[in-house]
Amino acid sequence: MEFFETYKSEFLASIILLAILLIIRFIAKTLIRKIGHKAGINDARIHLISRYATATLVLIWLLIETIILGAKFEDLALVFSSVFAIIGIALFAIWSILSNITSGIIMFFNFPYKVGDKILIHDKDFPIEAIIEDIAAFQLHLRLDNGDLVTYPNNLILQKPVTLLKKDAIALPLDDGTDAI
Repeated sequence: MEFFETYKSEFLASIILLAILLIIRFIAKTLIRKIGHKAGINDARIHLISRYATATLVLIWLLIETIILGAKFEDLALVFSSVFAIIGIALFAIWSILSNITSGIIMFFNFPYKVGDKILIHDKDFPIEAIIEDIAAFQLHLRLDNGDLVTYPNNLILQKPVTLLKKDAIALPLDDGTDAI
């Protein structure tokens, strides 16, 4: 009981912080869901971006909570500089994965093409004309006219010029087993 009396103000501050961050999380998830539905984005991508927002809020909560519990700025600076140095080296090794994740987040909020659209990617070596089947965290799933599935990295789709050929082009099966648009 003496422990709770000693740290009563820290407990109260922690509870208030947790309540504030839960409210912010609720608002963020609601806004992400509204933006996603307004833009016609599928629920899986909306859920993915919501998880990214929740993870960011958890990291913010950990930082503020350590300050509430009495950690000094100098101690935090030492810990964070060490952690960021290790993370920086690790992230340099996997920069292309991070590039695709970042591109996926950018595409969630600002991408003019949706699942079902037929697009042409103007690549000098390998132009692709296909229907967007799915927009995942790391890549687009594109269905070619011959039925082949192509996965195209998110970071490349933001670097190449793309032409919208047909809005909401849906592949319909024909009698001979092939698809028609």
